[in-house]
Amino acid sequence: MIIGVPTEVKTDEYRVALLPVGVEELVARGHQVLIQSEAGVGSGVTNEDYLQCGAELCDTADEVFARADMIIKVKEPQPEEYAKVRAGQILFTYFHFAASRDLTDGMLETGSTCIAYETLRDEQGRLPLLTPMSEVAGRMSVQEGAKYLEKPQMGRGILLSGVPGVAPAHITILGGGVVGANAAKIAAGFGADVTILDVNLERLRYLDDVMPANVNCLYSDRHNILEQLERADLVIGAVLIPGAKAPQLVRAEDLKRMKPGSVVIDVAVDQGGCIETTRPTTHSNPTYIIDDVVHYCVANMPGAVGRTSTFALCNATLPWVIRIASAGLMESVQASAPLRSAVNVHQGKVVHQPVADAFGLPCETL
Repeated sequence: MIIGVPTEVKTDEYRVALLPVGVEELVARGHQVLIQSEAGVGSGVTNEDYLQCGAELCDTADEVFARADMIIKVKEPQPEEYAKVRAGQILFTYFHFAASRDLTDGMLETGSTCIAYETLRDEQGRLPLLTPMSEVAGRMSVQEGAKYLEKPQMGRGILLSGVPGVAPAHITILGGGVVGANAAKIAAGFGADVTILDVNLERLRYLDDVMPANVNCLYSDRHNILEQLERADLVIGAVLIPGAKAPQLVRAEDLKRMKPGSVVIDVAVDQGGCIETTRPTTHSNPTYIIDDVVHYCVANMPGAVGRTSTFALCNATLPWVIRIASAGLMESVQASAPLRSAVNVHQGKVVHQPVADAFGLPCETL
């Protein structure tokens, strides 16, 4: 199979979908790997690194898309890339279809097969290709929250840890999954006062067992959320329903309950956001203010730490890339329940129920 890796074109995206070691593993199995020139620069990987492992460099994305049987990326195709995708081609990347009707329609029109990292479920029900980026985003959310609580960034002027004689910041985390747990871990390390909310009592019991004493676990209901909004200096949205649009737990009018200069970091923005006032932003222009609340809603948070994120992502994706390349699309999908769960669009049809539900489209059987 010919595997193509184009340079990411989403604003402020510095990750790349394949490391040199991945090239070496694929070439050793008889596959051909096309890398767009300079695709790895944002992650500290040079053209020479790829060449030494057997890749062929291409000057343009057009050449990569035109020649490759399978395109592997990090972020969903951007509008300027839609026309490069052709019928029968495999795309393997993060899609988050439920958050974008335009992307869904664009990929349906291509007749390609779209395999989404974020909906691949393993035999234990986990999301192994989403987990590493959720870990990064969860940890980054506290780092970014600390920065935007500073007064020059229009925040309250709060130090997360406080100092002796001054109370620490109160951080509310909506969701106790991978993002929420990683956010809580870092926030606790800063010495903040942390509360995690979730609807899964077993998950809350687990978190209560493993988290430090300055992390409290609270059942997520409307009353508890409103009470937490009034206390919070920083709110982190960490809600996920795999493949589906995120539920909006914080309404626009709820912001009036929050302290002026408080900050929300909505990590769920990729799936539409769990705060009603969320809209996607970029690393170049990351924040906006509504009702005196600073909103940070960058849709590719891990892209800012490209080297860490690339290595974490590729560690998880490479075995699946090898499996698809070696067995072929339908053979690998039929033999692997996790891969079947990851196929969202196939030959002009939606084959993933949450995406169909998001837009009222029919869902076909793969």
